[in-house]
Amino acid sequence: MELSGKVALVTGAAQGIGKAITEILLKNGAKVSLLDVNTPVGEATKAAFEQIYGSENILFLSCDVTSENQLKDAFSKTLEKFKRLDIVCNNAGIVDEKNWEKCLSINLVSVIKGTNLGIQHMSKETGGAGGVIVNVASMAGLLPFFIGPVYSASKHGVVGFTRSLALTCFQKHGVRLQVLCPSFVDTAILPQLKSEQRENIEALIDEAGVLTTVQVAEGFLQLVMDQTKNGALLKVLKAGRLEYDTQPLDPFPQTQKST
Repeated sequence: MELSGKVALVTGAAQGIGKAITEILLKNGAKVSLLDVNTPVGEATKAAFEQIYGSENILFLSCDVTSENQLKDAFSKTLEKFKRLDIVCNNAGIVDEKNWEKCLSINLVSVIKGTNLGIQHMSKETGGAGGVIVNVASMAGLLPFFIGPVYSASKHGVVGFTRSLALTCFQKHGVRLQVLCPSFVDTAILPQLKSEQRENIEALIDEAGVLTTVQVAEGFLQLVMDQTKNGALLKVLKAGRLEYDTQPLDPFPQTQKST
């Protein structure tokens, strides 16, 4: 996909992985709507990017992704400003094993809602031009993660939801669905994990390595630009190595119903 002139919406975009994804989109000529619940940091990120990429290419919207009304409104305002939508990145996420319902609401439920809204606005069935949705999961969505069982459950859910819906979404709506699974990343979540499980996690982090947000954004860019793949799962591993999952998207193709 050529990104010049395309419009993207990114959740959790004020800092960390979302900020890096926003910047790599802007660098490649896209216009971006940044969504984040942290309004002061979001406004600061918007102002910094405006200096480099121009205010006409950036929109910041304060949005709690657990609020369906706020999420719907953010999609509407994005379309109002940019007149189109081509890319959605559901990135917002937290680690909170104690308040596990909030963890599931942000990490999984909001991803489902954001995906459905993205399809609704980009679907060729409803006059859209098609597009691509990248849902950010984690390597903890592929493997057992003893440090955060609820976090792992939420990310397993993102993987399963995205790849299952991909079986019919592109054929019906012209929207590709992809999932990105990074290992440990240098964000605010990492020190939180260390403080909660200090003895258990250090060896695991040493073995897996710590990615930069830029390395994760490069994986995101690959998923967006490669129009030959749908339902792809891309792992971002130690030192930024990118590796596609080799499992077939549909292990039982004969059971898939045509649409």
